[in-house]
Amino acid sequence: MENPEEKPVLGAQDNTTPVSNTSPDSINQLNDRISKESTFVDLLKQEMHKVIIGQKDMVDKLILSLLADGHILLEGVPGLAKTLAITALSRCVDVDFSRVQFTPDLLPADLIGTMIFNQKDGDFKVKKGPVFANFVLADEINRAPAKVQSALLEAMQERQVTIGGTTYPLPKPFLVLATQNPIDQEGTYPLPEAQVDRFMMKIIIGYPEKKEEQMIIRSSISKDPFPKANKVVTIDQILKARELVREVYLDEKIEQYIIDLVFATRNPADYNMPQLVDLISFGASPRASISMAILAKAYAFTKHRGYVIPEDIRAVAHDILRHRIGLSYEAEAEDKTTEDIIVEILNNVEVP
Repeated sequence: MENPEEKPVLGAQDNTTPVSNTSPDSINQLNDRISKESTFVDLLKQEMHKVIIGQKDMVDKLILSLLADGHILLEGVPGLAKTLAITALSRCVDVDFSRVQFTPDLLPADLIGTMIFNQKDGDFKVKKGPVFANFVLADEINRAPAKVQSALLEAMQERQVTIGGTTYPLPKPFLVLATQNPIDQEGTYPLPEAQVDRFMMKIIIGYPEKKEEQMIIRSSISKDPFPKANKVVTIDQILKARELVREVYLDEKIEQYIIDLVFATRNPADYNMPQLVDLISFGASPRASISMAILAKAYAFTKHRGYVIPEDIRAVAHDILRHRIGLSYEAEAEDKTTEDIIVEILNNVEVP
């Protein structure tokens, strides 16, 4: 990556193009590289939409999580193609994929694996669980008790699993793609805060539009109702793209903007929002700042840009912050949601 001192500086008056006091050659070269290396993104979206009708935002965010190497939590009522979208993504990349249906009787060993005694050899051998895959779909993750949910913590954070005192690395890439039903539904358990924080994004899935649902009906009752996604991207392309995402230029002013947004969730009074003080029980963790930076870079990459602009930050802010802000009893009494708080923060924190 080039020397930051030679980087162009984003101007406050123009948020769409970088302004350089020296030479734009370095940013132009990076843009050219990204323009060539990011062409597969459009192809990947196109292939996924062969299977998924509508839900454009969900598809885009799944691809962002893949590029940013971050786990993703999808929340929505049953039947909104959450599982189908994740399965389609695994087919498009052609990776090892495993699906775990979380149920109240699931045990940690069912997920990560266990030691099994081999009578023939007279010793114990490791039987690895379904977590040893590139993509792990934790379906309805909030239907399992906390001890099973916590079994994912080491895998999600360290990309490794410890069985019988021995640590085993997980394959690369490794992504946990979890789905959950809304907490107010019967038979669900709230995820522990420590685990929720390890999800880079939480995506809320809504219902399709009327025209989209009409297309879903026609597709489902057609002669060939279940089209399959084809492999259009290799693992090497994904790993190479991740390295290039890290090179996307993030100006110091944009970094400060990220910090201001996160700190506003912790100390809203410092940002002229005293009305939020009694509504927030705890703010976003440092993982939010890290996630916002890397996701903004990935977002710029999908837009074939070599630099981050404030609009990139605002595009990913909701997905990063909505599960990292704790609401107080006062907020619940006033029927305030985390979405309301995030909107107010984005509207009040100064944009560079």
